[in-house]
Amino acid sequence: MSREQRIRVDEILRQPGPEGPRSVEEIRAGFRQLMARMIVPDSIRTAPTTLGGRPALRVEPKGGPDEEVQDRPGAGTILYFHGGGWVFGSPETALSLTGNLVARTGLGAYSPHYRLAPEHPFPAAIEDTLSAYRALLDRGEDPSAIVFAGDSAGGGLAVTTCLAARDAGLPLPAAVLAFSPGTDATRTGESMDTKEGIDPIFTRAALEHTGAMYLAGADPRQPLLSPALHADLTGLPPMLIQVGANEVLLDDSTRLAARARAAGVDVILDVTADVPHVFQSFAGVLDEADEALDRAALFLRQRIHAAGAARTQAG
Repeated sequence: MSREQRIRVDEILRQPGPEGPRSVEEIRAGFRQLMARMIVPDSIRTAPTTLGGRPALRVEPKGGPDEEVQDRPGAGTILYFHGGGWVFGSPETALSLTGNLVARTGLGAYSPHYRLAPEHPFPAAIEDTLSAYRALLDRGEDPSAIVFAGDSAGGGLAVTTCLAARDAGLPLPAAVLAFSPGTDATRTGESMDTKEGIDPIFTRAALEHTGAMYLAGADPRQPLLSPALHADLTGLPPMLIQVGANEVLLDDSTRLAARARAAGVDVILDVTADVPHVFQSFAGVLDEADEALDRAALFLRQRIHAAGAARTQAG
């Protein structure tokens, strides 16, 4: 772990942008430019596809999903939801994350282009991610061989899509992996204030600006908008939450983990010191990012393997 690496990442994220309010297109373009700087593994390949009636990106190891994984019970699929405050981002901007999970697990992934606000506010994103999951089930994939993963807003969607699937009577995936998930639309966590200025990316004002686009007047005090505070998490699959200690959204993770634990969910809260929001994007630059991704990949492989072993015993 390198103090110099952390300082460099902080400097990159603090580079000044245009002054004054930015349009949605300017926000989206700025995010694309930032994420284009991230390192994507050479060992993956991507292809456009469709899933649940929406465009999606297929990501898999070159040569296809790991033969060793496919030959074992428990071969599976990562359903990855990109971040971007429900307003910006795409499967392509998240490719350093999806690609690294694919490269480290040998599993294939799908990442849907869910609809974005303000053109399509809540609950459009959840409708699309749930449709993507339904599509995997409809094509015959075993739910215990599927894992949900996502970062930021997409980490929140990994949780809320589970809730929506449970409430719709669908079988749940084998696990949930959430990088710095957005799980409190009320913005009431103490870290919203205590980490202001320490966080090199977000301010309360910026989060409330994009958050209002997604809410479009909806009450944030409901389970699919603030699951860390208002959701019944009973029955959700094992969950790994990774978050940086420098985030204003830190309490979105800590309170979600506490609520999951109280509901009897198998949950791991993995907090890394002195790193920013979705620090895992800096794989290849920041040692802590690579180490966190290794832990995340191990978690996914263990959960899918455990589910496969259980299926074999049941059979």
